[in-house]
Amino acid sequence: MTSSRVASDLASVLVPIGIMGAVLAGLCALVAAIAVMRGAAGLAGGAVGVWIPAAVLSLAASFANQWMPVIVSGALLVGLLVIGAVVRGIVNAGEPARSTARAARLAASTGEAQAGAAVTTAAPATSSPPATGTIPALAR
Repeated sequence: MTSSRVASDLASVLVPIGIMGAVLAGLCALVAAIAVMRGAAGLAGGAVGVWIPAAVLSLAASFANQWMPVIVSGALLVGLLVIGAVVRGIVNAGEPARSTARAARLAASTGEAQAGAAVTTAAPATSSPPATGTIPALAR
């Protein structure tokens, strides 16, 4: 076999491997972005740690001068991490309003609970076991 035939055969195998690596790198970048949005640093680090070998796998397509899988995998990681950080900043910007509303709900529920406690102390307390198949912690 001539060297051009060998190169052609290798390219026919390595380009799909490179594309598969780019797809895996894209999935890892998506997981990393979602982890950044949720504030899960360990998951984000793990996803980027798996992205690295997938990006290296996408370099296999460069054997046939196909650089698009490498460019796509790198651009996806950068783009999705930026989007994840922006969404995280937007969510954190609304936190003071949510904490104020949460405190108001808590104050309202404790006021109702104290009023309900006065009513329930007058009534006789009857305790029945939870029905079959229910979880007592969730049966409230």
